[in-house]
Amino acid sequence: MAEYHIIKKDGGAKRAEFHTVHGVIQTPVFMNVGTAAAIKGAVSTEDLEQIKTQVELSNTYHLHVRPGDKLIHAMGGLHKFMSWEKPILTDSGGFQVFSLAGLRKIKEEGVYFQSHVDGRKIFMGPEESMQIQSNLGSTIAMAFDECPSSVAGRKYVQDSVDRTARWLLRCKKELAQLNAQETAVNRQQLLFGINQGAIYEDIRISHAKQIAEMDLDGYAVGGLAVGETHEEMYRVLEAVVPHLPEDKPTYLMGVGTPANILEAVSRGVDFFDCVYPSRNGRHGHAYTSQGKLICLTKSMKGMRGQSKRDAAARRAEGTAGRISGIC
Repeated sequence: MAEYHIIKKDGGAKRAEFHTVHGVIQTPVFMNVGTAAAIKGAVSTEDLEQIKTQVELSNTYHLHVRPGDKLIHAMGGLHKFMSWEKPILTDSGGFQVFSLAGLRKIKEEGVYFQSHVDGRKIFMGPEESMQIQSNLGSTIAMAFDECPSSVAGRKYVQDSVDRTARWLLRCKKELAQLNAQETAVNRQQLLFGINQGAIYEDIRISHAKQIAEMDLDGYAVGGLAVGETHEEMYRVLEAVVPHLPEDKPTYLMGVGTPANILEAVSRGVDFFDCVYPSRNGRHGHAYTSQGKLICLTKSMKGMRGQSKRDAAARRAEGTAGRISGIC
């Protein structure tokens, strides 16, 4: 079992430490996203070390499709596959239930996908998601869930959340069994549950209370930054976070920009992830404390690609230092 200690509080904001089998995570923390076990744009694990990355995030669905979780298990798990010793969090594949809406069918048993790579049929339910994440051996496994659209009708959202709650029970049972196996890559793999409910505060609060009773290792707020306004996001956080256990870390999934992060930190969130920094960085943009820096100007035409990446990395590291200084 991991240990979570709050060091200091300032209003809703928390400064904490989360002790895991792969190291101590200082929060608030931003997790760099390497969907398929690598960050696009030639960012190596050495680069992640240099910018003081604490946690790397990879995606269960994408690694299952390619190169295959069984292959990664045979190589000793995701840490060895990536040459990365620090904590890794694996998303459950639940977000693909949302993002691949045209390629899937949702049933009580799980979700039937059509691979975005080669079109082959894939089934993933709570047990399959836990089995894949166990093969990967990540530090933190996310529960399998459905992320309903922010504009979905109330009845659909309520039915979806009820199913997600039932899936969480199956995830917890399956991961406990997997962690008991001697062949498991990481027998101390942690499980975070995910709160859903679109922008319906009462559904969100009811679900938060329900999953808070399950004594999980951490809790995420999912289904935000998917079309709602920033004001709606902040309103949901203000409503939900107080109903999640204060003695466990809180994770806001898929967020975000520096402004979003600071707003969420002030509302009690510990963990963040987003593809923005690396995706925008590949197009010459960097987020800084002074706003977004556009590196592809006429005066920089003579810079080679490698120099552009280094400049963006230096500015990103400076920004990270300023953010951590106010947490």
